[in-house]
Amino acid sequence: MPRRFYKWTAAMLLVLVLFSYIPCQTSAISTSATSAVLMEVDSGRVLYAQNENARMLIASTTKIMTALVAIENGSLSDMITVKREETLVEGTSMYLREGEKLTLETLLYGLLLSSGNDAALVIADAIGGSQEKFVAMMNEKAASLGMTNTSFANPNGLDDEEHYSTALDMAKLACAAVENETLARIASTKSVTIGGRTMTNHNKLLSYMDGCIGLKTGYTRAAGRTLVSCAVRNGQRLVAVTLQDGNDWVDHQQLYEYGFSAYPAQRAVTMGETMATLPVRQSVTSEVPLIAERSLSWPVGDGETLSVELEIPEELTAPVTKGTKTGEAVVYLDGEEVGRVDLLCGADAAVALPEPMSLFHRLKAKLTL
Repeated sequence: MPRRFYKWTAAMLLVLVLFSYIPCQTSAISTSATSAVLMEVDSGRVLYAQNENARMLIASTTKIMTALVAIENGSLSDMITVKREETLVEGTSMYLREGEKLTLETLLYGLLLSSGNDAALVIADAIGGSQEKFVAMMNEKAASLGMTNTSFANPNGLDDEEHYSTALDMAKLACAAVENETLARIASTKSVTIGGRTMTNHNKLLSYMDGCIGLKTGYTRAAGRTLVSCAVRNGQRLVAVTLQDGNDWVDHQQLYEYGFSAYPAQRAVTMGETMATLPVRQSVTSEVPLIAERSLSWPVGDGETLSVELEIPEELTAPVTKGTKTGEAVVYLDGEEVGRVDLLCGADAAVALPEPMSLFHRLKAKLTL
């Protein structure tokens, strides 16, 4: 029997699932930034944008990428020796000394809390073999994250014509960064004593608002104040980026209040949920459940509707193996597809063996022959 797929509706076994929500009363917002973005982490949906594709200097928010590349390519326990030339860099510092030996973890705290430009150089030389090779690794990572309007020229964010990004690209980086548990843990630390140093985070949002989990501040005279942050509320994570913003602490708090109230996350599919049951031909098992492989939520605004349709076959034919993909749950926002979740068979279904013939029927068959 050919395999056919259908889009099932509510009238067909109630497979179509519609989600309702309480409309949010919010007013339009604005920021003091030249460029800004508010993005939901799990969906990647942009909830607020202001000159989001303008190429801008990003100062020390660069160090989010430096940390991410270092964590992905090094070990926190690696011992690294500081070279003299790495201690001579201008700007903010964790005050490293020539010949000093520190773990990569200690240097990462100095990078993200103290915003150490010296720490950035030590990390780049140790992980990449040279600053040039490490910067190449940063740009490769940026490309893999879809940061199409970004160019890194150094690991610390000092001004350079070839060193720039956009608010949208930095939001993509922030989403990747908070998925890294080590980076999120370090960036959300208010103060730490490690490697003989006590360091305090420059990010005042950690104290100003509940649920803030980093990420990085930045400033140069040319770039102005830059800030990339993340906050979580009711399990929903948002990232905010402001570039060249003299009122960034206030702006980020207002962006989060707007985002969490205007676009609460709605659960469309829950991992392990039975989304449908299908009949099974030629099996002792009459039907098998179809289970969602993962959960999927989406931020839903006032007046928007989230819905789910299943693309599944009409029936199955034995044998059926548990865990086999047998369709998809397709999630729509106001009729536009925003995501898909694989549906897996929740049980085995063996082939039914033919019943053995009785002695009378076997004799009858022989006499017939």
